[in-house]
Amino acid sequence: MNATLRKSWRTYLVEIVMLLGSLIVLLPILIMVLGSFKTSAEVLDFSLKLPKEWLFSNYQKVYEEGNLLRAFLNGILITGVSSIVNIVTTSAASFVLVRRESRLSNALYLFFFMGLIAPMSTITTIRVVQWLGFYGSITSVILIYAALNTAFSVFLYNGFIKSIPKALDEVAFLEGAGMFSVFFRIIIPLIVPVNATVAIMVFMSVWNDITIPIYFLTDSSDWTMPLSVYNFYGKYSRDWNLIFADLVLTSLPVFILYLFAQKYIVGGLTAGAVKG
Repeated sequence: MNATLRKSWRTYLVEIVMLLGSLIVLLPILIMVLGSFKTSAEVLDFSLKLPKEWLFSNYQKVYEEGNLLRAFLNGILITGVSSIVNIVTTSAASFVLVRRESRLSNALYLFFFMGLIAPMSTITTIRVVQWLGFYGSITSVILIYAALNTAFSVFLYNGFIKSIPKALDEVAFLEGAGMFSVFFRIIIPLIVPVNATVAIMVFMSVWNDITIPIYFLTDSSDWTMPLSVYNFYGKYSRDWNLIFADLVLTSLPVFILYLFAQKYIVGGLTAGAVKG
């Protein structure tokens, strides 16, 4: 058996293993989706059997009882504003850190980079938010999410902006442009791929999180969709068909976003990592 044939067999073997691994991951998802259309008694077997009768009314009941429209709008508001705040602040910070090559900028970059490994102190954050006077509001959650994703965003922007020639900045400065003009008119159009990646990654991480809202949102009417599952489970802990329907509706926006934006995630991560 020659080397080319052995390499082909290894490739096929890896593909088979990855395919089996994907099927294992998909099994719980299929059980959840199929269970969301079953009766409360039929769903208890947690199997891949098709429902005897497809109960689309489960979704209607979940929508009405779970107040999902309000939770959906809260989630869109929190994730959308968090993404915008994160993109504007971290891209501007990265631009300054890359263009001003000094010990201070290098130290600040390392300080941001530490955020990738340093855990969040919940008690301290609660005290700070209380001291600032907006504990329990959606504003506090938005700012916390924007801050939590700062380290990852700075890492991506820093690597990509380094690949942009400084000559573009110098020409703009010679034409009389200021720092803000250079950033918004030259840098922003060039970092669109990373902007898309950061927006998607922040959206996905914020949408799926329940820790921050449960600690910092004191009014249940401000809760997001993942927290609606938590609240819904408390009311219908024995009706797994309704809980599965709630989980499907909660995960559907992220699934659709990832399905259509997958190429931007991969492209942005590659641009931000390889070029740096």
